Amino acid sequence: MKALILAGGKGTRLRPLTVYTPKPIVPVVNRPFLLYQVEILRRAGVKDIVLSLNYQPNKIQHELGDGSEYGVKLQYVTEPQPMGTAGAYRYASDDSDEATIVLNGDILTDLVVKTLIDDHMNSKADATICLKAVEDPAAFGSVDTDKDRRVTGFREKPKPEEISRDAENLINAGIYILDPKILDLIPKDTNCSFEYDVFPRILEKQYRFRGFDLKDSYWCDIGTPEKYLQAHGDFLAGRVRRFHIEQKSESADIATSAIVDSASVIGKDSIIKPSASVINSVIGKGVHVEERAVVKDSVIWAHSRISHSAEITGAVIAKGCYVGKNAIMSKGTVLGDKSSLTDYTKV
Repeated sequence: MKALILAGGKGTRLRPLTVYTPKPIVPVVNRPFLLYQVEILRRAGVKDIVLSLNYQPNKIQHELGDGSEYGVKLQYVTEPQPMGTAGAYRYASDDSDEATIVLNGDILTDLVVKTLIDDHMNSKADATICLKAVEDPAAFGSVDTDKDRRVTGFREKPKPEEISRDAENLINAGIYILDPKILDLIPKDTNCSFEYDVFPRILEKQYRFRGFDLKDSYWCDIGTPEKYLQAHGDFLAGRVRRFHIEQKSESADIATSAIVDSASVIGKDSIIKPSASVINSVIGKGVHVEERAVVKDSVIWAHSRISHSAEITGAVIAKGCYVGKNAIMSKGTVLGDKSSLTDYTKV
């Protein structure tokens, strides 16, 4: 079985973080995001992985290479124009004669992929869709299943009055296994989506369409700065499992009198000066946190500098930024690459 990761989006919802860094390689706990998907696939023995790209593809290829460093074989397909989720799948898999695992390129999960593959094979399904229970499915869309987890219908972004408190409120989690026959339902060189075009056709054809509940797995769509920051908080709290994270790099220079809690991650060659505090945060490679600065519940990308007595709380700071002395960044603030805040600024 091979895998296809749909990584062609522009990451508009995640701006300004994705202006210069494509969403598939934004750092999550100091690793390019896509490597988490690559890792869960490799563990299941899925080592032939195709990345479907469109936005800044060269940066992604340069960052990830041929995959040999990560124990897989990465191939790249660049869409000639945006083709939608299903259109990209057809374009990248047109000659496939085997089942394909398809992942949306903005999903962080610790799913044990082998359990998904086994369920798909044992049920002899033509298509399997991963599902996740959420409190409010209005922002996603609900998937209806019967008692045997056969998919029976879809409700795209249901209105509040259509949501039952007693229902499971299962949503499309953006991970599928599709047999080659599904390709025949997708016209060539056409922009179309799984949700609106292909899945209804699977139901019309009465193919064996199975739902797989991710109830035992972590799942998060990192497509917005809020969710991106939440994913980091979940990592630091131990809610994202099965990944090894280097907590504090040996090359980091942390002053004896600095306060760095046990949850925080400190990247390579970073410097934490005396009397600085880093609490429940991720500090990237080569970051400088100066004396008396406070970084709490935040993410700071590589080579940024936090000046004397600055206070950063619940914020995301991208690459190469400068935060002046005594500046205050409050919850929800996001700085794009190479941004600068002058001394005493409050945002």
